[in-house]
This record gives sequence, C-alpha cells and structure tokens, in this order.
Amino acid sequence: MRVMLVDDDPYIRDSAGQTLELEGYELETHANAETAFSALTAGWPGVVVTDINMPGMTGIELLQKIKDLDADIPVIIITGHGDISMAVTAIREGAYDFIEKPFASDLLLDVCRRASEKRALTLENRALRQELAEHNAAGPRLIGTSPGVQQLRNVVRAVADTPADILIHGETGTGKDLLARYIHENSNRRAANFVAINCGAVPENLIESELLGHEAGAFTDAKTRRIGKLEHAQGGTLFLDEIESMSMALQVKLLRVLEERQIERLGSNKTIDLDLRVIAATKVDLREAASRGDFREDLYYRLNVVRVDIPPLRERREDIPLLFKHFALVASSQFGREVAPLSPEQMQALVMQDWQGNVRELRNLAERYVLLGDAFALDGEPQAFATQMADLSLPQRVENFEKTLIQNELERHAGSIKETLVALNVPRKTLYDKMRKYGLDKADYK
Repeated sequence: MRVMLVDDDPYIRDSAGQTLELEGYELETHANAETAFSALTAGWPGVVVTDINMPGMTGIELLQKIKDLDADIPVIIITGHGDISMAVTAIREGAYDFIEKPFASDLLLDVCRRASEKRALTLENRALRQELAEHNAAGPRLIGTSPGVQQLRNVVRAVADTPADILIHGETGTGKDLLARYIHENSNRRAANFVAINCGAVPENLIESELLGHEAGAFTDAKTRRIGKLEHAQGGTLFLDEIESMSMALQVKLLRVLEERQIERLGSNKTIDLDLRVIAATKVDLREAASRGDFREDLYYRLNVVRVDIPPLRERREDIPLLFKHFALVASSQFGREVAPLSPEQMQALVMQDWQGNVRELRNLAERYVLLGDAFALDGEPQAFATQMADLSLPQRVENFEKTLIQNELERHAGSIKETLVALNVPRKTLYDKMRKYGLDKADYK
C-alpha cells in the first residue's frame, strides 16, 4: 500500500504522514505538485492525496496531469474551508474523493483504504488482461505463476520495446532460447527476423563468416555473396546462444558491432548500418569468466545492459504441475495419444525431484509419460517414492515438502540464515523452529 502525500503545509505532511505510516502505508511526501508529478509513472501502484491550493501547480492541475498519465490512479483532494465548489469540480475531473480540512485521522484512513483497494484491483485486472493477451498470442509463452516467472514477465514488459541489448543467464535446460524468442515476439520487432546462432556449435573458422557474411572470392570456396546472420537480423533480433564459447578474436569484432551498429562483410570495404537487438545467453557467470581472462570484460559490460536471470526449476517448484500438464498436452497432440492425469502421489514425486536438467528434463519426462503411460519412471526412483508417499498422511506430506524447501534454500545460500529468511519470507524464530524440528544445521550447508 503506497500513498503520495502532496501539500505545501509541513504540519499537514507531518501529521497526516505519521497517521498513514502508523497504519502501514509506504509514504512519499512532496511540498509541491511539480516534484510529485515527476515521481509518478503509468502503472504506479498507489494513491495520491493532494491539497488544492498550492503555489505553482494547483491540485486540480496535478489531477488533470495524473489523469493524462494514468486515468486509473486514485487522486484524493484535500480542501480548505470554502473550497467545496472546487472539490466538486475535482470530482467531475475524475478525483476519487475529497476531504475537507480539518479532517479526522479515521476519515483519511478510510478513504485511503478504499482507494488503495480500488487501485490494487485495477492493477490486478490489468495484469490478468496482459497475461491473457500473451497466452492467446502466437509464439512462445512463459508458463508459470511463481514469483520468478512473474519477475521475468515484468522485466520483458519493461524492456521489450527498447533497443537495449539483453544478457540471459541460466542453467542448461532452463529455456534461454525460449525466453529470447518470447522477448522478440512481444516486442515491436516481432515483424522482422529472429535469427539464432549457437556460438558453440559453429566451427570457429566459420563463425565469423556466419555472423558478418562475405563477398564472392573473400576466401577459398566463397563463390557467391552470402548475407551474414547480423545483416539477416536487420530490424529484428539476433540471438547468440552459448556466447561464452566465442573466441577472443571474434569477441573484439562483436564488441565493435555492438558499439557502432555497423558491419563490413568479409572481403568488402562497404559499411552496412544495422538496426537490431542482440540477445546473448550463457550458462556461466561471465563476470567471473572475465576476471579469469576467459571472456572480454568490455564485451561483458556492453552485453550486460539488461541482465535476465532464469531461475532453475528447483527454485520454482510451484510451476511444475502446470508445466507438466502443458508439455503432456503438447505431446498428446503430437503423438496422437490420450493422456491420463497423474495421481497426487505421482505429482508430488515430480515436485520433489531435483531436476538437474530443468525444464528440458521435465518436458522429456512428460513426453515419455504420454508414450508409456504408467510405465514411465524417473531414473527408476519416483515410482517407489510415489508408493512411499501414498502411505503418508497429508500433514506428513506437507512436512516433507516444507523440509525440502528449507534444505534447498539453505544449500542455495551456503547456510546463510539471513538470505534464507529473505528467500522463504518467514520470521527468524519460525525458521529456527522449523530447522530444529527437521534436524537441519546451517553448518552442514557451508
């Protein structure tokens, strides 16, 4: 819950601000409308409370500018004695409500509460409409409801239509190529080409020609002109997968292309201007690689304008049932087979796996399940695990899942209690009680 309080009277800012903060609101105060408006953006998740009569921009003028920016931001007007006619005008202009000075704290809190609830509902409906539009659109989708996936969607929405280059980092099998295509398909470059090249799959002696292209006679066997991947991606997106495997010599040339947005085909002196976005993907920490001298530091910083980290599947376990059902339905259509739903025990077994192969491993398993039915297995273990789970009560299953989550976070944060608290969003005492209950020691994870 956020409130922006705008009033040139410091007493009002202090007293009303204290009331709102004690109620738990995240407060932002401004002494004039000009600075207040400059701090707002479309989609701002809060409520504006503003006085009418202020030096410079008035409250009515601020209301009008806010409505032009985002018509759904609730604006509550504070009026002095004799300003009722102006308050009525404000309501006609789209103000949510007005409060007359002097006002009781309970009245301010009640109006802000109702306005905050309305704003939250508006933003939720916007997000649902956006998600529905994305799910109904052609092309790749980001499936899941976990915080990690929601964050990915938010980042994509923020940068999709900008020209910024993007660096995607994620473990093998997390879907870096799918995310790159998703960014392209949800950007203003979707009508142009999406060109993908795996830097580790193309022989080093050919990758320069693949990227830059060449003129006829540029080298042996270059009998005709060839348009390179960079030029073919004109107006669109170039996706460089496994960029960490690119040679140092080619990294220098790529850095020049990124900075100048120009290329010369091999065997040519003609400069070609480029309009494209570059998305690079890696499974290693490029910053560490640069510190070891295995990757150019200047190229790393040039690529790292926007960095997107894809969480591994073990950190978004709540998405596993939805992902499995999606992959099973796709496989069912592809193979012409009916797919039987998993039992609760089988689904619990899936959720509890480590998934070292991430989403790719889950997709392969879903396809195997559609083909083999009840004969499917996860390395021979899940069926036994599912049988074991069937003998447990609901509280016991919940405890198993809870213990696994705490273990995973302790391991991921090398036994750090502080970071584990943040990841699980629980009080310190609760975490210590749970660790004592399940016999977990932070020293075992350092």
